[in-house]
Amino acid sequence: QVQLVESGGGLVQPGGSLRLSCVASGFSVERFGVGWFRQVPGKAREGFACISSNEHSTNITESVRGRFAISRDTAKNTVYLQMNSLKPEDTAIYYCAKRKSFYCSGSYYPTLYDYWGQGTQVTVSS
Repeated sequence: QVQLVESGGGLVQPGGSLRLSCVASGFSVERFGVGWFRQVPGKAREGFACISSNEHSTNITESVRGRFAISRDTAKNTVYLQMNSLKPEDTAIYYCAKRKSFYCSGSYYPTLYDYWGQGTQVTVSS
């Protein structure tokens, strides 16, 4: 069965960095896109990064562009999210999700994704 497991969250000071991992099983990241979302209690889930199956096509939204980067390791079937220059407003639960298709467009409608991880908490605070 399809599973996605996030890890790497934690408490970090403003300006610090974290790298989140999303280990996928039950499907290959070489065949489907994988996206990252985050959610703050009481707010809608926000999609902000996605990597297509061909790896060369990635999408990063303006809200985190220049600070966050998405990459993958096909041998480990894992997608990574490198987060730099973290700000308190980046505090959220971070989720990865399998896209229904191979390609990541600039759209992050949740219905475009069919499997989700359980999430990992990222807290940016001094």
